[in-house]
Amino acid sequence: MAYNLLKGKRGIIFGALDENSIAWKTAERVHEEGGKFVLSNAPIAMRMGSINQLAEKTGSKVIAADATNMEDLEKLVDAATEELGGKLDFILHSIGMSINVRKGKHYTDQNHDWTAKGWDVSAGSFHKVMQVLYKKDAMNEWGSIVALTYMAAQRVFPDYNDMADNKAYLESIARSFGYFFGKDKKVRVNTISQSPTPTTAGKGVKGFDGFIAYAEKMSPLGNATADDCANYTVSLFSDLTKKVTLQNLFNDGGFSNMGVSDAVMDAFVENE
Repeated sequence: MAYNLLKGKRGIIFGALDENSIAWKTAERVHEEGGKFVLSNAPIAMRMGSINQLAEKTGSKVIAADATNMEDLEKLVDAATEELGGKLDFILHSIGMSINVRKGKHYTDQNHDWTAKGWDVSAGSFHKVMQVLYKKDAMNEWGSIVALTYMAAQRVFPDYNDMADNKAYLESIARSFGYFFGKDKKVRVNTISQSPTPTTAGKGVKGFDGFIAYAEKMSPLGNATADDCANYTVSLFSDLTKKVTLQNLFNDGGFSNMGVSDAVMDAFVENE
């Protein structure tokens, strides 16, 4: 059901790879709610995915940009404001990558050049995106910037590897830059800490299937889906949340406040 929550609003959605990605689902929901946007991803990700299909479905333009490259980002923001006809109202940062995870390097045996690259893509890019938007004064007042994160930023999930550190840094950037964006531009900045979600990136984490089953048993409402996250993101882009900023918001069916659940205890007892 659509409510026209984003009618007249303009933005950029980073990171839509394929129909399993949260950014893809969010783009579909933003379109349904009347928002207009430019889609952006790194050139290599665009070759791997099917972003052009999403662009056609939502009537959107695709503009390639390396989110770690300031020149690319400056060109993207200029092109987006020209394409959309004015300043922006919303940004979704759905970007994350760990070469150590991809290559199977254990957290205690990282290739630190890979670590630095993963940090730049997953967290540093968020600062760069906001720095360009801030300096260009490209956001309307009461605009909304959202980045996607995961609870491994606060708690230990051994196989999440250096992505846990990246997400912790991402959340800190959201708070620190969010202060200045709020004070100077009346723009809000938040992160959504999502349930484990079977996206292309998520499924690359070792032991993912076991963990998603565990989280399902731990969460009183069950895991939040990509569609659930898209709905939550739309609410944060809307005028209904104008005073929500500097927050890390859990969209995880209650997992983050659980110690143990009956379903998990039952599974242990059955195995005794």
